[in-house]
Amino acid sequence: MDIFNSLTSSLWSILLIAVFFGGSIFVHELGHFLAARRRGVIVERFSIGFGPKIFSWKDKDGVEYRLSWLPLGGYVALPQLADMRSIEGEARTDLQKLPPPGYATRMIVFGAGAFFNILFALALACIIWVAGLPTSSEMNSTRIGYVVDQLTNSEGKLVTSPASEAGLRIGDTVRAIDSNKTETWQELMQYLLTSAGRTPEGRREAIFTIEREGKLIDLKVYPVLAGNDKDRRVGIAPGYELLVQSTTPDSPAAKAGFKTTDRLVSLDGTPILSIQTYGEILSRATDRAVNAVVQRGSATVPLVIPARTASKEPGEIGLTFTTETNLIHPNPIKQIGDVLSMTYHTFASLINPKSDVGISKLSGPVGIARVFHMAAQSDIRYVLWFTILVNINLAVFNLMPIPVLDGGHMLFATIGKLRGRVLPPEFIATAQSVFMVLLFSMVLYVSFFDVRRWSRDARAERVEQTAPAK
Repeated sequence: MDIFNSLTSSLWSILLIAVFFGGSIFVHELGHFLAARRRGVIVERFSIGFGPKIFSWKDKDGVEYRLSWLPLGGYVALPQLADMRSIEGEARTDLQKLPPPGYATRMIVFGAGAFFNILFALALACIIWVAGLPTSSEMNSTRIGYVVDQLTNSEGKLVTSPASEAGLRIGDTVRAIDSNKTETWQELMQYLLTSAGRTPEGRREAIFTIEREGKLIDLKVYPVLAGNDKDRRVGIAPGYELLVQSTTPDSPAAKAGFKTTDRLVSLDGTPILSIQTYGEILSRATDRAVNAVVQRGSATVPLVIPARTASKEPGEIGLTFTTETNLIHPNPIKQIGDVLSMTYHTFASLINPKSDVGISKLSGPVGIARVFHMAAQSDIRYVLWFTILVNINLAVFNLMPIPVLDGGHMLFATIGKLRGRVLPPEFIATAQSVFMVLLFSMVLYVSFFDVRRWSRDARAERVEQTAPAK
């Protein structure tokens, strides 16, 4: 049965990847195709993927529709607009007999792919707006639930956590990082990872604007690089409610009077906003009673957890917890805006020499497929959300003024317009070939790190599954 479930799960993931990732590429190329047809430009081929074809067919107008072996994108062969022989093959059309397209036609056709990606993303955002997106309280706020005392940096040294050093506390709500407003934990982490602040001495620095007891406070935090990917970290975890799901009969929790749906407010006066804080306090108090406060309906109820014997697990008092989950219905325009902001900060950090974000931390086709797979295992609405992110990134990336990309074609067309004559075809062809090699090299480079991350996480998961239960 496990093998059958695993196979079914994998097939479902592959189907969703084909539909949504492949569909994103298809939508992009469809934009070029329809715009070219509308503007009277000759279309020779519509290909999903590069390289040799898997199969193809032609319509009555002679357009070849092809599925190719290298699933790294796609193209619409438009020999009137761009000399792409090194990538798309020789053109069948005698271009000498056709008038060259005007500047407006070039800009419309080359920009249509990104425009269609935005439209597709907006359509999916409208679906999420109506259907809702499942989210937990820990991801839907920026409240700090746990502050690590020490963490291990990228050099393997145990150091005081930047959060503890700066005085961040459990219950603080992070309102902004470096003046960038944060509304969700994902935004908080994105702004932290892409931050580029440094002191005059070169030490990493980020300004956390926090809300504490109704007041806004700016704290200077000095992140350190940690983890396998050497990301900027400060040593905080999100806060969330601990709601009692069940109580073991005759356990210390049952004797204390805990009831299902109680919300644990504090232990020994310390606010409880994460399972880590809960476990630490109980671990330190195995030989004495612990004062607890729970929210029960509209009432605040004090309870006393009796002292436990040392033979029991330190944090085991007979409680299991859950947390709040709900549906949010984010405005479609806000969804697009949030992703655009995230994309901007990522690209900005890539070119900022003071940041710690490099090309190796980006995701290529392998990394994208992995995220699609993980999203497919939980809820299809996460697949829709991630597809929005993919389409916005495709649009922004393709509009960059780099040869081979749509933005590069638009740049060449603009230069030709300004100089009064088109750039030499030989120059354009050479530039396209060189940058195509560089682009494929970058994809391979990024994919290497994607595979390494996937393999590393898979090993860690296997170790966790095979570890003996305590």
